Amino acid sequence: MKELKISVENARAAYDNTDANGRELLEHLLGKEIFAQDIKDRVKTFEDAVKVLGNDNQAVIDYYAVADKTCTEDILAMCQLRVIAEALNEGWRPKFDGDECRFYPWFYIYTKKEYEELDEDEKKECRVVGRSGSHAYADGGVAYAYASDASSFSHTYVGSRLAFKTRELAEYCGKQFIEIWEKWLFA
Repeated sequence: MKELKISVENARAAYDNTDANGRELLEHLLGKEIFAQDIKDRVKTFEDAVKVLGNDNQAVIDYYAVADKTCTEDILAMCQLRVIAEALNEGWRPKFDGDECRFYPWFYIYTKKEYEELDEDEKKECRVVGRSGSHAYADGGVAYAYASDASSFSHTYVGSRLAFKTRELAEYCGKQFIEIWEKWLFA
């Protein structure tokens, strides 16, 4: 029997450029461990998230359906965040069973005066607060939000499609994709 040799780099390139069926085939032939790579290293852009999921993924299909229409920037950003969250979670979906923690990016809004009073190091760190919140149940069904005192205090739970399986992934998504979050929250 003739033996075929392939470099790890070429195998990973093939894996990254195929659909879910192709990835499953490569994992079966070569073993999953060859393709094990931190998801944060594979998803640095929205386009990376699309590549990880493949064009046959429902969140990707929904994004392209909306992107092909005239829609507001916030709707498009929400669809992008759904794709990114699904890619980063690698198949994990919240169960809402009462024993599960889910994590969300946590943002703080500075007033112009507050921002101007920060020193340069604080300004570099202030775009995203380096922490996440977790919750083990869903108030009011699918999503719950509460705000008082204008923008000075807010308490929000985002929809389940933007929940993350770990605090680390929530923080990464909030920082890496801050421009998309800004469009969704403030456009």
